[in-house]
Amino acid sequence: MFVLQLGSATFLLTEPVISAMTTGAATHVVTSQVKYLLGMKMPYISGPLGFFYIYAYVFENIKSVRLEALLLSLLSIVVLVLVKELNEQFKRKIKVVLPVDLVLIIAASFACYCTNMEITYGLEVVGHIPKGIPPPRAPPMNVLSAVITEAFGVALVGYVASLALAQGSAKKYKYSVDDNQEFLAHGLSNVIPSFFFCIPSAAAMGRTAGLYSTGAKTQVACLISCVLVLIVIYAIGPLLYWLPMCVLASIIVVGLKGMLIQFRDLKKYWNVDKIDWGIWVSTYVFTICFAANVGLLFGVVCTIAIVIGRFPRAKTLSIKNMKEMEFKVKTETDGETLQQVKIISINNPLVFLNAKKFHADLMNIIQKENANNQLLDDISKCEQNTLLNSLSNGNCNEEASQPCPSEKCFLILDCSGVTFFDYSGVSMLVEVYMDCKNRSVEISLAHCTASLIKAMKYCGNPDSENPVSFESVSAALSNIYSNKNLSKLSDHSEV
Repeated sequence: MFVLQLGSATFLLTEPVISAMTTGAATHVVTSQVKYLLGMKMPYISGPLGFFYIYAYVFENIKSVRLEALLLSLLSIVVLVLVKELNEQFKRKIKVVLPVDLVLIIAASFACYCTNMEITYGLEVVGHIPKGIPPPRAPPMNVLSAVITEAFGVALVGYVASLALAQGSAKKYKYSVDDNQEFLAHGLSNVIPSFFFCIPSAAAMGRTAGLYSTGAKTQVACLISCVLVLIVIYAIGPLLYWLPMCVLASIIVVGLKGMLIQFRDLKKYWNVDKIDWGIWVSTYVFTICFAANVGLLFGVVCTIAIVIGRFPRAKTLSIKNMKEMEFKVKTETDGETLQQVKIISINNPLVFLNAKKFHADLMNIIQKENANNQLLDDISKCEQNTLLNSLSNGNCNEEASQPCPSEKCFLILDCSGVTFFDYSGVSMLVEVYMDCKNRSVEISLAHCTASLIKAMKYCGNPDSENPVSFESVSAALSNIYSNKNLSKLSDHSEV
């Protein structure tokens, strides 16, 4: 992904999709630890709807739950949550945070060794841990075809989880994240350990929160952690033989608390945008029903489909206030001209998705404006006839009620919002120009980019004799005013 420079495609991973996917993945991990928390023997269950099959098996074999493992799991979870909450609450007052996970591992291993819980109570323990690091060896490529699909899903989920934590850290400490650099770092951190048969790695929310609480700022903190891990592998690892699996599962479940509490985001999404709330819920459901990569793919596709569906219905035009423009144009423009000029701003790019909506919105504005002007002309005509003819009893006769010929109206399209366009959009813009011309509406374009002007020429130059595009709205207004004065002078000369 780094070689293909796909970092720019991460904008498709919206916050609701990432939050729902990571929460669903955390739910899967918690589900995988249920058999250890309850001390049950359970066959390996995976595949679509495996999440529900696991809990169905648990309820069907509820009598096989070991009470000792359940009580030890509950005690471990309570101690972990309580101590971590106290650490978080008093982190400003204490200089050294209590490593409750390490203390619990040591205490549980020692207690299990002294009481021989493996035999006495039948608790499952970690067992033998090989000492040291295995010699480097190339991974077996003959199994690649069998694991390629799951490997892609693991890589994608791991990267998304790491990117989400990186973006959260960047937002908290005010720095930027290079998505392609994250691809490179995530790839190297998994390619090199694969020669030592390590499991895939990714950022962990619990570990990240621990670094926050201890005030870690640089990679030196990670270096110290690596040294400690090496010490554990070479010296302390064999001593963890007696660690109960239910305690280890409790540590894993509590470590996922940061991801699981993302359920609280549902209230935020509901208040901000109910569509995002729906995306979160549906992505989470797909994740727990199938897999994290399937849920992520569904969330991205759903987001794209909703954007495509909402974009054509978005408001494409907005009418600018004419009074604001009077102060910008330093010309003695009379009120009559100001009333006849309509300035409309294009808010969105012009592409095939909204081209027809743009045409319909603009025609509606023009028709509404023409109807209002016609009504004002009829009222003015009626009032004049009422004053001139006192015998009409205040009513307009048929001759007076006939609409007077309307003057040419002027329309300025502010194209500053057209950040990009395609052939359909430019063709529709040329078509709008011709429709306005047929309706006796003089149209001008302002703030057009050079590429837009060039594209309009290829699609058919609207008017090669008179200028159509201007650098600003003020320049377009000045051009309209000068043309109006010239027409008045020509009328006087004819007289």
